[in-house]
Amino acid sequence: MTRARTTDPRSAGAVPGEEPLSDRSSVPAVGTSDRDLHAFIAGLPKAELHVHHVGSASPRIVSELAARHPDSKVPTDPEALADYFTFTDFAHFIDVYLSVVDLIRTPEDVRLLTYEVARDLARQQVRYAELTITPFSSTRRGIDELGFMAAIEDARKAAEADFGTMLRWCFDIPGEAGLESAEETARLATDDRIRPEGLVSFGLGGPEIGVPRPQFKPYFDRAIAAGLHSVPHAGETTGPQTVWDALTELRAERIGHGTSSAQDPALLAHLAEHRIPLEVCPTSNIATRAVRTLDEHPIKEFVESGVLVTINSDDPPMFGTDLNNEFAVAARLLDLDERGLADLAKNAVHASFLDAAGKSRIEAEIDTYTAAWLAP
Repeated sequence: MTRARTTDPRSAGAVPGEEPLSDRSSVPAVGTSDRDLHAFIAGLPKAELHVHHVGSASPRIVSELAARHPDSKVPTDPEALADYFTFTDFAHFIDVYLSVVDLIRTPEDVRLLTYEVARDLARQQVRYAELTITPFSSTRRGIDELGFMAAIEDARKAAEADFGTMLRWCFDIPGEAGLESAEETARLATDDRIRPEGLVSFGLGGPEIGVPRPQFKPYFDRAIAAGLHSVPHAGETTGPQTVWDALTELRAERIGHGTSSAQDPALLAHLAEHRIPLEVCPTSNIATRAVRTLDEHPIKEFVESGVLVTINSDDPPMFGTDLNNEFAVAARLLDLDERGLADLAKNAVHASFLDAAGKSRIEAEIDTYTAAWLAP
């Protein structure tokens, strides 16, 4: 049973008993004269397709986990985490990310993290999210694999019952850990005795430089044969050839980031013709220095080329953002009004791996919300 939601679109519902998410003023978004657009975004029903499990741990969650494990170098003070989450480059981001991964040591930690991430998503009116999980990072640290799967599934079911937010999983290979991690991730994703019910896709994350995509082809072939969708990261910190490799070698159905695709007109044409969506994460690209400034972000080129674009937050607390803020950023970069933002929200629903009935339900909710908001 799902929790009833407010019928007033201007009430931008938070989860009962929770304070609304703080305003993310560190990233330029829409202007101060567009406060109504911010309010519209806050209440807009959404789906998110590129958001990481550990990377979604808010300062509130991280500080609780750090307090459980005082031997960690991660600060327990939420304010100190803001400095800790200031990155010099992509390699530094990976180091900090892995230090937070090290806080996830027991199935109870996994369950806490997963449930609380769902709470934060629900507060942003996210109805459906495909959460990228890296099980190898936990199982190699000694968490029992069946305990891990049971923890995420218990949290998934509780979150849908308590918040009305549906979660599904993408298991991704941490590319920096090599083929050993690929083998382990493929095993966990394809063994019917282990794989969780909510698993829908198979991905590849971590650094791209020095981690060529083609070497992972056998593992993606196994995952696809087992019925999973292919959603690797590509073209975030490397050139468009990485995206081509993801398409031709890993049979990608969506591309994580794909930022450098704008450098290759033939690639943009291919993505548009075959309706292969890009999972665009604007603030993330600035935080990791993949793009220098928001005004230089290629999202407008993607849209003008006819590429299906979805908006996502990637590792939101680590980058000082959330999905609502990413929609505000997109509104400015693409000069969108409420109808344009509603269409952008429906892009993610369309590109998701949710069943047809679920897609229709969320799309109808977006239309109803938008019509009520714009009604005289």
